[in-house]
Amino acid sequence: MSTRNELKLQAAAAALDFIEPGMVVGLGGGSTAALFVAQLGQALQNGRLRNIVGIPSAPVVGAFAQTHGVPLTDLERHPHIDVCVDGADEVSPQFDLIKGGGGLLTREKILAQASAELVIVVDEYKHADMLGQRWAVPVEVMAFGWTSQRDFMQELGARVVTARRHPDGTLYHTDQGNLILDAHFGPIPTPTDIAMALSVRAGVVEHGLFLGMTSKLITSYATGALAVTSPT
Repeated sequence: MSTRNELKLQAAAAALDFIEPGMVVGLGGGSTAALFVAQLGQALQNGRLRNIVGIPSAPVVGAFAQTHGVPLTDLERHPHIDVCVDGADEVSPQFDLIKGGGGLLTREKILAQASAELVIVVDEYKHADMLGQRWAVPVEVMAFGWTSQRDFMQELGARVVTARRHPDGTLYHTDQGNLILDAHFGPIPTPTDIAMALSVRAGVVEHGLFLGMTSKLITSYATGALAVTSPT
């Protein structure tokens, strides 16, 4: 029986198979994506890969990548990303995702949309029969009028909407200076409806529903098996 960290490492290492010399690589956040960044740095050091540049989803991701020897660039210099490797909080059978547990959803979605391929690395425990089964939907909102966004999400059907906070009780702010509201909808049979409603709402910066964006899904299992699947 593999430990949870071993499962993450197995999935992260498998993502290297989709990286080729000369690529621009989007670097997502989260624990599994961090393991990929470390693996990428090792592959550059041992010569398995070369001429790779990464675009981090956050300053903390960039700092971590630099400590592992991954050269960095940005979207202004490289607006087209070859492959973005990222994790997910929840994955549906349709390859749709909930992301944003780490608060980086807006920048992660920008990188995903700029990428030719989005490779998602997870362990088996991130799979769910339906989005929202175990995770709330993170929604980044402007601080101005944020309580009205909370009320709006409840009107959409969220049972509980909580403003994300630090352990000391202060409000959590994203790298853009915004707040995160975690909307507990429960199982979501039609995530596109919620995504569309949130996307047109003034004051909502971005939501953590990543729908129809996954190119490859790498899943590691406690049995030691590894599956690489794609949407049909």
